[in-house]
Amino acid sequence: MSASLSRPQWIQMAAITAVSVGLYVGFRLLPIGTNLNHMDFRVAEGNAIEFCDPANPQFIPVIAVRSPVSMTLTSDAPARAGQAVRVTVRLATSTGKPLAPADLRVEHTRRLHLLLVDPSLDDYQHLHPEPGARPGDWVFEFTPRFGGDYRVFADFVPIATSRGLYAGTDFRVEGPLHPAEFNRPTQETVEQSGVRFHLRVAEGAVRAGVTADLIFSVERVDGGEVVLQPVMDAYAHLVAFDSARGGFAHLHPMDAGLAQAPDRRQPTLRFKVTIPEPGPYVVWAQVGLEGRDVFVPFWLNVGR
Repeated sequence: MSASLSRPQWIQMAAITAVSVGLYVGFRLLPIGTNLNHMDFRVAEGNAIEFCDPANPQFIPVIAVRSPVSMTLTSDAPARAGQAVRVTVRLATSTGKPLAPADLRVEHTRRLHLLLVDPSLDDYQHLHPEPGARPGDWVFEFTPRFGGDYRVFADFVPIATSRGLYAGTDFRVEGPLHPAEFNRPTQETVEQSGVRFHLRVAEGAVRAGVTADLIFSVERVDGGEVVLQPVMDAYAHLVAFDSARGGFAHLHPMDAGLAQAPDRRQPTLRFKVTIPEPGPYVVWAQVGLEGRDVFVPFWLNVGR
């Protein structure tokens, strides 16, 4: 048998190679739905927001560091405590390019997550804006409970980078400020409407800079079943804020996803978090119960 290829074989190999190269180039040239690339998300100076390891969630110091994305908020009318207001969020890169729906990846069922919290940390809302009429505009409606400067954090993943990014700004609400009480004792149990919510630290206390295991559980006062319903592809979410609202930690359960439902008598989920600085924090739990989202605050003192 000859080791050299015959003319038909050479022609066949050449055709296969040409087709392969053509397919590769064609796929490289296909539009990915976004006009942005990773260079649009670079910050010239240092001290920029970086992506955190999902297996070891961190507290993100959004205010103290620079984000490659700017965020501005405007409302159709002055925002007032206790009244619904329509707000437009404007997202743009540092080079002025808008972030439209085609530029953001769907994460936890949504392209854009907004975390809003008042100065007292007693009003927290997790909202999902819808695309506005202009690329880069996102619209939502919310009803603030109190007055003051609400801190608004944006949580999103650009398709061009596939890395989590964050931005933050303030939104003024007219009305009386809610008194801030940051020096509260650590709180492990909260009861609402016949349901007890528990948040326990496995190590007994949270220390700054040390990864902590948080155990979240739910039970009915009358001993009945508790059926947790999925919220954004998880059976619970935890969001931690420091008293200065310098940033946040958005935590998802370490347990298996939605494939295995939690126990119906006392569903229990585990979370991990590393908080860098000592001081008072609030951890808001969000769960789905009886067809609605329930938000529960736990006060936590982080030691040295």
